[in-house]
Amino acid sequence: MMPKFVLLPTDIVVIVLVAALGFYLWHALRSDELRARWRYVMGSAAALCSLTLLGFFLLTAVLDSVHFRPVIAVQDQHAVYDVKTYSLLDKAFGKAHLAEEKSYSEPLATRTFEKNSRFENGRPIRDYEPLKAGGAHLKDESDHVRDVLVRCAFALAIGLAACAALWVICVLCAARAKGRTFAEEAGRLFKRRDEVPYEAVLSTVSILVLLGSLIAFLWPFYHVMGTDQTGNDVLFQAFKSIRTALVIGTLATLTTLPFAVVLGISAGFFKGWVDDLIQYLYTTLSSIPSVLLIAASVLMIQVFIDAHPGMYATGIERADLRLFMLSVIIGLTGWATLARLLRAETLKISQLDYIQAARAFGVGPFRIMRRHVLPNVLHIVLIVAVLDFSGIVLYEAVLSYVGVGVDPTTYSFGSMINAGRLELSRTPVVWWNLCTAFVFMLTLVLSANLLASSVREAFDPRLAIKVKRGK
Repeated sequence: MMPKFVLLPTDIVVIVLVAALGFYLWHALRSDELRARWRYVMGSAAALCSLTLLGFFLLTAVLDSVHFRPVIAVQDQHAVYDVKTYSLLDKAFGKAHLAEEKSYSEPLATRTFEKNSRFENGRPIRDYEPLKAGGAHLKDESDHVRDVLVRCAFALAIGLAACAALWVICVLCAARAKGRTFAEEAGRLFKRRDEVPYEAVLSTVSILVLLGSLIAFLWPFYHVMGTDQTGNDVLFQAFKSIRTALVIGTLATLTTLPFAVVLGISAGFFKGWVDDLIQYLYTTLSSIPSVLLIAASVLMIQVFIDAHPGMYATGIERADLRLFMLSVIIGLTGWATLARLLRAETLKISQLDYIQAARAFGVGPFRIMRRHVLPNVLHIVLIVAVLDFSGIVLYEAVLSYVGVGVDPTTYSFGSMINAGRLELSRTPVVWWNLCTAFVFMLTLVLSANLLASSVREAFDPRLAIKVKRGK
């Protein structure tokens, strides 16, 4: 029988994100100006690498947003569903989501990181115990190193073969599209200066393929990045945290934009008492420490959730509501900076000749703001939105670190860092939890920042001539 699909509020956010990206792509393809600007962005190797990595993260988030409860039994032709909700990502990773170990274990280890006490033949023994999912397939533990090396060799061989096939196919397609021979296109591959450097995408995809091949050959038999204090696989937690970061960054940004755009443009266009009122509002909001404001709001939401336990069929729905509300709260408290920028730009635009001409012809203020002001400030909105996304991802880590972030049952980079801070004071140091979260977060945030830099250059009106000339 079919599983019971569960639609969480944050799943809707991911669906809206994918739909919005699809709509914007369709709109950009129909606009000559947008095509020229994005062609300028695509001319940057760093931007293309960033887009490739962000696409990988988005695909991971989409797979982790298809939730369902599998059928565990059938009684009187009625399905009995599991009380736990899974995602496609959980099923794709197999048993990685199960906490099979007792406590810490190092990356690719076969035994626990700490000694455990047990009774053997009536005598207490304290020793390192074999892992249940780390090297359990080995008949002789002395073959551990050889087994890892052999699997890595096979993984690299298959990964390199797949990468070589990918490069050949892409070069053949590019050569056919441009009317060149394979040798000519291959020779021009790394020498282009005025074309889209698609070799940057191929290089990034090749790295992802090699890493994916290594994980595919090692993960079913070892914990690639070890386990945490409760025996959970660290690499699995990192992959699950990607969706949390994207949801918080996207939803908080979408919540910020309506307040910032409407209030910022209104303050700069109407001036007078409207400007004074809006300035007073965002000045007051900026004066309140954001961490305290968010903490108070999250605690009130948590009280409501605890007081109405019957509203949620599963634990993941309860945790997802807190994640959703945390994102909204971050957005509601973070619109002041963008509003200030839009107010200043609108003050300048409202004095231009075509705005004065529209007023002289009797065009209403709201139509002027919609037809003339808003299109001329969209570049600021786009640039700030991309920059704020990475800032919000880092902000979640800070909030989870102080204990007012996502639900403890929700995987997030902040939760991993919060757990890893105490592990650094141990002897010996448990480093892999914090290191994995750091690498994943660094990759996500750095990709967003590099893309934002290229987008800023392409959409800044002062660089319009440069973009049009393709310099």
